Amino acid sequence: MQHDAWFFVGVLVFIFFIWLATGGPTHPLAFSGPTLAGPQELGGGSYLSLPRAPFKLGGNEVHLSGSSDGSAPSDSYSITRTSSFLKGVSFGAPSPYRNLVSVNHYISGAGATNPNKESLQISVSQNSKVPVDITGWTLKSSATGKSSTIPKGSKILTSGIVNSVSDIVLLPGERTIIISGRSPIGGSFKENKCIGYFSQFQKFSPTLPQNCPTPSSELSSSYGRGYIRDASCIDYVDTLSRCQAVLSPPVNISGKCQAFLIKHLNYNGCVSTHKNDSDFLGDTWRVYLGRTNSMWRTKNEVVKLLDTQGKTVDAFSY
Repeated sequence: MQHDAWFFVGVLVFIFFIWLATGGPTHPLAFSGPTLAGPQELGGGSYLSLPRAPFKLGGNEVHLSGSSDGSAPSDSYSITRTSSFLKGVSFGAPSPYRNLVSVNHYISGAGATNPNKESLQISVSQNSKVPVDITGWTLKSSATGKSSTIPKGSKILTSGIVNSVSDIVLLPGERTIIISGRSPIGGSFKENKCIGYFSQFQKFSPTLPQNCPTPSSELSSSYGRGYIRDASCIDYVDTLSRCQAVLSPPVNISGKCQAFLIKHLNYNGCVSTHKNDSDFLGDTWRVYLGRTNSMWRTKNEVVKLLDTQGKTVDAFSY
């Protein structure tokens, strides 16, 4: 029995020396064996291919980015997530405006019953060397197929008339708020230092800035000679808020004060006085798509901004 055991050990030692003599661990045989076939060799099914221009998953959003050299992405460039509604949604050909113009990747009031409360923002990078004309661009839901075209607007509004319109051109660093519904004042417009007067009589979402010149500063600059002696006018104007138009001046103030209030403390009067100021125009447009129902879903949505050639400027999902 003991003899047999020593014979078995001797055989193993002999085989070990033969293995070392023929190359040991460096022999090609050491690297052979079963391997996992590549996806193209599997008999059916599907597999995940990574896009050449990668996207980033962050929370509930998909943030897409283009190729670093600006070239068109390959066919594998698509929005891919485990959620079935995103599978197979193509980003499409990237626009030359990509990375210069962007959507803020958030829909305020998405799916609102009142489309006037549903909005998103589009911005032009400070690094853009030229203004960007966005009239004719398209906002599209790849989830529902809904789409709307960005219209023209009025750079400087005049109250009480039908305003002329032109293409909406964003300067570097400017933005536009795109509201799904209809404009409370009949059209799209650029904000200015007098625009807050409109919110006295109409509702805007988001609310308009209240940065009109103060009534007291208007009084001192526009009343004319003798204003300092009109104490009752000064006292009354001090009770007024910014962007508050006076339609019916009180009867117990001077006629000159009444004339001042009617001429200057309203939107058109403010524009007439300040339209040549260096800070008259703001950096924000309000653009209305004119829809009577919501544009976007409350969830499971894919938002795309397309240029006039149908190429994708930006896209995101939630």
